[in-house]
Formats: sequence, structure tokens, C-alpha cells
Amino acid sequence: MAIIRPRLTDYHGLYVAQHQVDFAIPFLEEDIPLYLDPFMLWRSPSQQDQMFHTGLVNAFNHLGTLAKAGRDNEAVEALIAASECDEVGLGSSAKRQGKRIGQAKAEEIISLFKRIPAYHQNGFRHFEEIQFFVEGISKDRISDIACSFLKSVLIDFTMDQCDQLGIPRSQCDVSDVYNYRENKFESLRGASLPINPVDGTPIILVPKRWLRFGPWINYEDYFEKYCPQDEISHTPEELTRVKVLNYNRDHYGVVESYIAAKERNAADCANDPLFSQLPIVSAKRKLATIKKLPTGKIGQADIQYEDAIGQLLPSLLYPHLDFAQEQARTDSGVSIRDLIFYNTRAQPFLDEIFNDYGSRQITMEMKNVAAIEREHIDQVNRYLANELGRFGVIITRNPLKRAEMTRTIDLWSGQRKAVIALTDVDIEQMVEIFDSKQRDPLDVITKKYVEFRRLCP
Repeated sequence: MAIIRPRLTDYHGLYVAQHQVDFAIPFLEEDIPLYLDPFMLWRSPSQQDQMFHTGLVNAFNHLGTLAKAGRDNEAVEALIAASECDEVGLGSSAKRQGKRIGQAKAEEIISLFKRIPAYHQNGFRHFEEIQFFVEGISKDRISDIACSFLKSVLIDFTMDQCDQLGIPRSQCDVSDVYNYRENKFESLRGASLPINPVDGTPIILVPKRWLRFGPWINYEDYFEKYCPQDEISHTPEELTRVKVLNYNRDHYGVVESYIAAKERNAADCANDPLFSQLPIVSAKRKLATIKKLPTGKIGQADIQYEDAIGQLLPSLLYPHLDFAQEQARTDSGVSIRDLIFYNTRAQPFLDEIFNDYGSRQITMEMKNVAAIEREHIDQVNRYLANELGRFGVIITRNPLKRAEMTRTIDLWSGQRKAVIALTDVDIEQMVEIFDSKQRDPLDVITKKYVEFRRLCP
């Protein structure tokens, strides 16, 4: 059964919410928009994480040892192998596939061990510093290098998590796994990992506690707060990134001071969740915006309504419903926007609509109209096919009229499809519950469904 943005857990029939597991649930067809930040291991109170960071940095610094011994080609080859880690599926790729760095870029990075005295003598304390000297090194590259050197650790973590949740594992080969005894990358034969059903490749899970939207040590932060811009160029418009990188190579003390400051403020460094709820104040503002909007399309009121609902509902329904995506579709020439949620089956109501309607995902269609008409009900009816199950929600401004309510009851009687409507009043009640924290906003949807079923024969 096809679903929108399928995840590993959904494919195997495991209906768990993201907040319930210790890893970022991977998508099967695209990357997770997060990155492994090595600094999270360094600042962790866990001695095990600190040990992993030490191993990671030692492995990277071994590249410098090779270079200083005249074995530059080996160092470059190892760095190229480490520069991409498709198995973890982190980043912004739409196909879970990345591209390794080239020979010239790898040589430029390895040259830092010879060019900068501090690295020549002592190596790196945080290898993320390479982004201050080499053009084209961004957060995805830092993350991939870290994942590559930690791949054996991540494989063990993946096996443990799969066993805890019951995710099937299969025998497979994994390329470029770092051997800490031999200090080189090797292929691991007969690994036992979950397999991506889309392309047959192995999947490696990553702990949530190591993930951020960007590294704690990053070029943008350095440039804004620490870089002596006036010393590099007295003309702001001529201050290019290349000039900054060249300056850094000859003035390592500036970078060293920045790193020391980031270490002092390590307590402020926290992992980033895949989804963050709106604060209560923002939720109330979104509600106020919705209530002021006229119905219809004048002044793009329909787009403003959809945008506000699209930002509000995922926060109100979290964590019981993980947000999948906002999706646009066309029905008989009419553009329609939906909100798609993963059904985690975390509550009896969610379990009921899964069992009764086959809803692995829940679709909510947004309609900024004064009154829902029969054609709107028919649009939802056509959309509630086997792929998404037979339960749908219309988010609109006012209650259904008698004729349209009768139409939804007839759909249930004839096809066992359930269509309920959430109005401005319902959304306001959900925000009030969200504010009070006494109950769950999902209770409002549950209540609407119970009322609907009472009307059905």
C-alpha cells in the first residue's frame, strides 16, 4: 500500500511516533533534513559519546600522519571515501544519494596538515574547522565525514534499535567501513541491517541526540561574530568567502579563538528535533489570523487560510500525529491543498480509524469557503482510495449544511468512508486545549468523529 513520504517504520507496519524512538526515522525515498554534528559527541555528558568523538578525530588526524609520512595518495583516497555516507540518509538529497568530493578538494583539505603549523604539530581537536580554510565544505560534508568514520558504531546502534522495535534485518555488504585497528576503510561483508525496499540498499540509523540542522562550529557564525572583516577588506562588497578563507590560513589564531569560545558555550548546544511545535503565543496569533480572514479567494484569503492552518495543525496534533507533508493536488481542474499525517496509532481513536478504514495516513483537506458544497464532499470521496484509507477531514469555516452532512452519512452507509469537518470553532477549541495543556487537541477530532458515527445507521 503506497503512502506519502514512506518511512522505514511505516513500511514494516510499525506505527511509532518520532518522539518515541531514539533515532531519526529514515525516509525511504529522500534524505532526512538533519545532520550529524561531531560537536554533539564532544559536549555530551556520556563518556561513551566522548570516546566516539576521540576515535573520530583520531581517525581524521591519521590522514595527517599519512601525509606527513609522504603517503598523501593514501590520505586523499581515504578522505574521498569518507566524504559521502548514503546509508544514513541525512541531508537534503531527494534520492538518498550524494556525491563524493573530488581529488583536488581532498588534496586541499589534506594540505592543511602541512600548511597550518597547529595542525601539523597537534592535529585537529574539531575537524569541522576545515570549513574555515577550504571552499565548498558545508554542513552535509561535515556530517558525512563524521558518519563515515563512525559507521561501525552506527551499524551496532542500528542492529540494537532494530531488535528492540522488531525491524527486520537482512544480510548485506556495506562499503567503506572504517577499521580502527588498521586505520583504513574496508568493505564489511555479511552485515545485518535493514534494507531499503525502494532500491535494495542498506539503511543505517543515527541517534537523535547527535543531530542538528547545522554544526555548532560553522562558517556563517564565525563570519558574523568573530571574523575581523575590516582587516581582510576595507571595502565590504569585496569581502568574499575566498578572501576570508585565505586570511584564516595565515591567521590561525582567529579561528582558534572562535573554537575556544564555542567550547566555552557548549552548554547552549542542543540537538534539533525533526519537528518543533509552535509556541502557544504563535498558535494564538495563527488562530487570530484565521478568524479575521474572509471566506473565498479575494485578496488571496484562501492561500492565507491554508498557510495558517498548515502551520497550526501540525503543532496542535503533535506528538500523536507526525506531520508528513503539505501536498497540492488537482481535482477536475481545481487546485487543492492537503495536510498529510502519519497515523501512529498512539491512541484508541487512531487505532480505530486504522482498523476500520485502513488509514495508515490521515488526510486533511483545507477549504476556505462560506459553505461546503456537494462537489467538495465528492472531491474528498474520490481521494479516499486504498492508498490513504477511507477516513478524511475537511477543515473549513462553518458547519456542514444538512444536505452535505447527509451526503457524508450516505458515504459511510454505502462505502464505509468517514468524512468529518473541523470548523473555526473546533480549531479555536483545539488552540484553547493546547494552551491549557489539560487535555489533547486530538480529542476535538475524536469528539467530531463520535458525533458523526452517532448519526450513521
